[in-house]
Amino acid sequence: MMITLTIICYLCGSLMFSYWIGRMLKLDIRKIGDGNPGAANLWSGAGYKFGLMGVALDFLKGYIPVLLIVNSGILTEEELIPAVLAPIIGHAFSPFLKFNGGKALAVSFGVWSALTQFRVTLIYAIILAILLIVTRWIKNGERSTSAEDGLQTTMGFMLLSIYLLYAGYPAYMRWIWLGNFLILVWKNREDLTQLIKDKVRSFFVS
Repeated sequence: MMITLTIICYLCGSLMFSYWIGRMLKLDIRKIGDGNPGAANLWSGAGYKFGLMGVALDFLKGYIPVLLIVNSGILTEEELIPAVLAPIIGHAFSPFLKFNGGKALAVSFGVWSALTQFRVTLIYAIILAILLIVTRWIKNGERSTSAEDGLQTTMGFMLLSIYLLYAGYPAYMRWIWLGNFLILVWKNREDLTQLIKDKVRSFFVS
């Protein structure tokens, strides 16, 4: 049962709604911005209405399957780990895009919303908002670059672990957090590497 549900969750996560909406609009969102086939580039290329649609669908493909499984009680806490991570993995490595995929932020929000009744996602959203404000303040109101967005996403998720420990969430959720964190780091690795290179270069130049 665990294997079957994990496969189902993976397939749900692998549905690349934002990319498909873009194709329906004769738009390849992989050629926009950072090349990510997710809702952010759909928003940039097709406007906020289609962007919000992509965000909602990416959120729901993580939220609905995990909510159904958690409420059913059919899996033990340890068995939940692969099943809950599966939608995130499916989005990040979709077989519909030759195992390429998005950065899995919206689907991560969906998964954690179902897993913790929105508590963890609310904290994560607050952390990201604070990091965004701090970044804008440091840059005198300038918009963050793609690399800086990737840094905020991964750093914010890293800080989220402090809340999980403080709030006393069980060990299996911390394993889910670790898997989710590693996926976010991997999907943002190019942005993070470029940001580090830029900072090192500017340090030596200055």
